[in-house]
Order: sequence, then structure tokens, then C-alpha cells
Amino acid sequence: MITGGAGFIGSHLSERLLSDGWRITIVDNFDPFYDAAVKRRNIEACLRDSRCALAEADIRDLPSLRASLSGGFDVVVHLAAKAGVRPSIQDPIAYQEVNVRGTQNLLELAREWNVAQFVFASSSSVYGVNRDVPWREDSQALFPISPYAATKVSGELLGHVYSHLYGIRFIGLRFFTVYGPRQRPDLAIHKFARAMRAGRPLPFYGNGATSRDYTYIDDIVQGIRAAMDYAATPYEIVNLGNNRTISLAAMVAALENALGLSAALDRQPDQPGDVPLTCADVSKAARLFGYEPKTPFEQGLKIFVDWLSKQRA
Repeated sequence: MITGGAGFIGSHLSERLLSDGWRITIVDNFDPFYDAAVKRRNIEACLRDSRCALAEADIRDLPSLRASLSGGFDVVVHLAAKAGVRPSIQDPIAYQEVNVRGTQNLLELAREWNVAQFVFASSSSVYGVNRDVPWREDSQALFPISPYAATKVSGELLGHVYSHLYGIRFIGLRFFTVYGPRQRPDLAIHKFARAMRAGRPLPFYGNGATSRDYTYIDDIVQGIRAAMDYAATPYEIVNLGNNRTISLAAMVAALENALGLSAALDRQPDQPGDVPLTCADVSKAARLFGYEPKTPFEQGLKIFVDWLSKQRA
């Protein structure tokens, strides 16, 4: 079962699992955070495969989940969440409801169904303003500075409880700024690319020095697949990143090069909740999963731009 399976990461994972021979159930409520039609297009090809089922359900609604699903899953990959740091500051209660209560609902179902493996999408945002880089999973210095980040810490801790009490193997994956075809339209690379193509200025926060560890979607999917098969220990938290940071200014320059366009900048102050730097130590993922990110940023950006050029306006 893949919650949030019609989204950016979920749809890529769904395609990969079908190609690997799995039977899958996608759970998605097609939340209007962005156009539901986009998410439905993401999984059109998957739904043409008889091994793929779709359950339209809200993870906050446990009775509805029980009515829509009957168990029998080997693995739950829980990707569904309210996403975004800045929106979570405007509506923290909604983020708590979806990301914490929703995660607990899924863990309860996993307990009831005797699911052996639960893979949880956490986030690099849990590290907050930790300047001890690169960030390691054994760091005790978690300083989340947004409601979104706090909900992801909560999900990791709920997973530890269910692993300890009920024997569910819980693997929490801290994703670092995932990009590639089908990236959410609110994320910087996608938003900036569309603005540049339309001749609009880019909302450019701060002086351009903020840096992100951009991770290409295929590398993330490789890490998720490995986490699904991992069986050595009952509970792990693992970074999935690219181990290379790119500044905001450098990202815009690379996007200009990939698009063959110049960007006009609408300079704005730093935003509350944004961290100045994300940087992953991926040695644990390499040790446990054989994880090895292989896509250079410039190559991944070119693939994204090629995909974007084929999309409807």
C-alpha cells in the first residue's frame, strides 16, 4: 500500500513497483493543495495495470480507511502528508491532523493487519537550524522551526512506539529536497521554471546563499525500494539525499542554463520557517541499503526541463 501514491514521489514509486512485479494499492484523497487533475494524470498508466488498485480515502478518517481497505499488505509505504514549510505556519492544526493523526491511523491499521514493514516519508526539515553539517541521523540536535517539521519528528517517534510495542519494522526516510519530472508545482525548481517560461520574475528570498541538498527522484525511489526490503533491525531513521549542496543563486543559474532563459528576480526577505542549509550524510543509507545517488544535479535538471516542455499549460 502506498499512501499519497498519486503524488510526485508516490507515482514514481508506483510505476517502479509495478515494473518489479508487485501488486499495489494506491491510497490518495487528491487533496486540493494543487490541482487534483495533475495527480490523476500521474497515475493514469498505473491504473491501466490490473495489479494496481486505487482507494480514494482520507488518512484522517480511520473508519473510512477500514471500509476501503481490507489488509493483506506486505509493506505500507506512507508518503501521504500535508506538505510545505511555509503553509504549515499558516495552518498548523491542519498539519497536525493530517501528518500526525493520519500517521497514527496508518500505524494502527498496520498493527491490526499484522503488516511487517512500514516505510515512512520523513523530511530533512527535522534538523532545522542545526549547523553541524553534514547532518547525521545519530545527531541529537533536532531543532525543527516549522509546524511541518515538528509533525515529521512526531511521525518518527510514533513509529518507534509501534515498532517497540507491536513488532512492526519501521523505517523512517528523511528526504532531502526531491526534484524531477512531476515535482509539485509549489516547489522552487518547478515554480521558478514555469515563471521563467512565462516571463515572470522569481520570488527570490534572501541573498541567494541558502543551500539545499537536491536529490533526483530516481535516487529517492531507489532508496525507498531498498527500505522496503530491509530486514536487519526493527527501527531505523535514514537520510536519503545527494550529499552535495546547491545554493539558491547557483540553482537559478543552472535553471537559466537548462532553459536557455534569463531570470528576473523579485528580491524578498528570508521567510519564517526556512532553514539556511540542508546537507545530508548518506553513509548510513549506503551501509544499510547500498544507497548511492547517481544523478548529477545538472543532468536531473535537464530531464526535468525536458519533461516540463511537454506538459500542458
